[in-house]
Amino acid sequence: MRYIPKGVCSSAIDIELDNDTIKSVKFTGGCNGNLQGISSLVTGMKAEDAIAKLKGIRCGFKSTSCPDQLACALENLLKENA
Repeated sequence: MRYIPKGVCSSAIDIELDNDTIKSVKFTGGCNGNLQGISSLVTGMKAEDAIAKLKGIRCGFKSTSCPDQLACALENLLKENA
């Protein structure tokens, strides 16, 4: 699934799930090192657990962040697969 984030530096998030487990995450754009780290940390994690950890994180004065947008993407993906 490709998700287009809103209000952040990254321009796309590509997510692959295996049932409800995150198989891979790849961000396009944004802070490359940090986003590679987030992708690595959430790989193998249950989507619901990642959402609980990432939802609501803010970047500076923005109302969202790349981790928060990943949580939004995962929520959308789980709704689609329900």
